[in-house]
Order: sequence, then structure tokens, then C-alpha cells
Amino acid sequence: MDAHHALHFTFGIFGNATALFLFLAPLITFKRIVKSKSTEQFSGIPYVMTLLNCLLSAWYGLPFVSEHNILVSTINGTGAGIEIIYVLIFIIYAGKKEKTKILGLFTFVLTVFGVVVFVSLFALHGHGRKLFCGLAATIFSIIMYGSPLSIMRMVIKTKSVEFMPFFLSLFVFLCGTSWFVFGLLGKDPFVAVPNGFGCGLGTIQLILYAIYRNNDEPKKQAAADAAAAAADVELGKPQLEKPSKSPNENP
Repeated sequence: MDAHHALHFTFGIFGNATALFLFLAPLITFKRIVKSKSTEQFSGIPYVMTLLNCLLSAWYGLPFVSEHNILVSTINGTGAGIEIIYVLIFIIYAGKKEKTKILGLFTFVLTVFGVVVFVSLFALHGHGRKLFCGLAATIFSIIMYGSPLSIMRMVIKTKSVEFMPFFLSLFVFLCGTSWFVFGLLGKDPFVAVPNGFGCGLGTIQLILYAIYRNNDEPKKQAAADAAAAAADVELGKPQLEKPSKSPNENP
């Protein structure tokens, strides 16, 4: 293996590692959802679109579709399994309106993937198959990376990063960057282009986090103070009151 192929393989391994962390980053969010039994203001769209991206990318990376991209298939196949779990949890705890929307998107995702698989297997061969599957994977990879735009807009509007988890933004950046380089080294635009887009959006998310992260501190402190006060009441601790002046006391 020459230096170029070794570097290509190395970035593929790094891409697998960062992508796995990206897929696992929402665990904190979903722990909160399960604990509160509510999806609150979290959006389920990124998880559904990530599922579609994983399915299409895993299909594109298979040897009979494109060569030298098996590392793309391994991590995206794993990611598809993880994202299905996230989507199902979101559907369980979402409100009626949000549940209907996510169920509709989930159905759309499975339909699109089924159509791509059917067409690529029975209607296309060779370069045509690679071109068709590559374009489908690229389009929906860009949509996946762009799905947090609504959350970014809410961050700017509310000046709060509460619903844009830091680790999710960090691994969007790392994952996009590593696969962008992998695509460049492999001269595969269907890998490089969408992940270059993801790298840029990940950078913007990190910049927004750096700008607005301190705005959540007063809210967290106020919540902590309120929780402490409530705990004192439950424990029967007397609450301190300001002493009032006696009617006969001279001013």
C-alpha cells in the first residue's frame, strides 16, 4: 500500500470514528427526552434525514455500486441502526402534531430508499448505477447536514444554545471534515461535495455556540437556585425573611 492509499484509508478510519461519535452524541438528548417523557422543543427532522443519508450512503459504498468505499458502508450501516432507534423514541414521546410529521417523514425515507435500491438493482448497471446512487446519496447528505438550520435559526433568535447540543455540533464538523478529505483523496465527488458542505455548516454551528453559550448561564443559575429553595422547603428549613420594623420603633 503506497502513501496515498494509506492516507486515504487512515482518513476513512478517522471518518468512521468521528461518525460513530456523531451518531452517539444525541444520547444525552434522548436520555433527557425519555426522562421527561417529552420531546420539548427538540426537532426530530435531523434524525430522520440522517437515517435516510445513512441508508443511501451505506448502499452507495457497497462494492457492486462503487469501488474502494467499503468504509463508507460499514459506518453508515451502523448509523442507520442507531438512527432508527432515535426516530422510534422520538415518535413515542412526541406530541400528536410532531408525531404525525415525523411518522410521515419516516415513511418518506423508507419509500425513497426502496425506490433507489429497486432502480439501481434492476434498471441500472456499472457507471450508471454508481452515478444514480451517488447523486441520491449526495442530495440527501446535503439535506441531512442542512436539517439543523432551523435549530441554528432558533439559536440566533433566542440567543440560547440550549437546544443545539455542543457535542452534536462538534462531531458534525469533525465528521464532515474527515469524509471531505477522504473523498478528495479518493477522487470521489459524491463523498467530498456533501461532506465539504457539512464541514462548513459544522463550523458555523461551533461559531454560534461560542457566541451564545454564556447566555444560558444565568438561566441555569436561576434554575439551580429555585431547585435549592424547593429542596429547603421540602426539608422544612425555615426561610429567611427581612426583619420588619416595630410600630413603636423610631425611624
